[in-house]
Amino acid sequence: MARRSGPAPAVNGEEFSFVSPVVKYLLFFFNMLFWVISMVLVAIGVYARLMKHAEAAMACLAVDPAILLIVVGILMFLLTFCGCIGSLRENICLLQTFSLCLTIVFLLQLAAGVLGFVFSDKARGKVSEIINNAIVHYRDDLDLQNLIDFGQKEFHCCGGISYKDWSQNMYFNCTEDNPSRERCSVPFSCCLHRSSQTVINTMCGRGMQALDYLEAGKVIYTNGCIDKLVNWIHSNLFLIGGVALGLAIPQLVGILLSQILINQIKDQVKLQLYNRQHRADPWY
Repeated sequence: MARRSGPAPAVNGEEFSFVSPVVKYLLFFFNMLFWVISMVLVAIGVYARLMKHAEAAMACLAVDPAILLIVVGILMFLLTFCGCIGSLRENICLLQTFSLCLTIVFLLQLAAGVLGFVFSDKARGKVSEIINNAIVHYRDDLDLQNLIDFGQKEFHCCGGISYKDWSQNMYFNCTEDNPSRERCSVPFSCCLHRSSQTVINTMCGRGMQALDYLEAGKVIYTNGCIDKLVNWIHSNLFLIGGVALGLAIPQLVGILLSQILINQIKDQVKLQLYNRQHRADPWY
């Protein structure tokens, strides 16, 4: 009887491989890029955290941007580690972990967007709670203070609902028994900016909470940042959609590449098992 015919590499599998080097190294460098970014985020977060006073650091953990950077950086580091090592070593377990975690992150982001749109009132209440908490700790954290000042200047707003929300801060509280020199004041970032003004007057918000809306409106922004933020979101839906798409595309690419590589590795394992089983076959 004649032996089975066919190209030797395709039959014995010694040279042929289902694993595509393009997919393998594309996924590796894709993860390596975000691995480096994650380490930069962690480094920035740790540096910002160490530069703060211990008391201030413990006072506002829930709204600390440095903590957010560290947490996001660590999670991204672990996730991309699985992707890097899994693709380089062709490890199915690590690749499946990477793909599963990335899918969960994508679905959570999608669910958050949908729930935020459907339950917009509850989302607005949560944003209001975060802003009020940030106002309370305004003087406790320099990073948080700079973030609030930036937001108020960019959105031309003051406080959460109105400028009088600053009474929630112990330094700006407008009660009679408040000994602070900033009593009834608001931060300078609430003040109207005039083109002719070259030097920032940090005392421009002095005593503004004691004035009514019309009088205070001549010096500061009286509208709260929540309404301004909602209006900005409604006016920039295409921009927000573009940013969301920009975040989703790398995740989908990572999921797709990892699944392709997993299937290729499984096919290669099947080929190797087939070769081992038939290596002793006299008709092979």
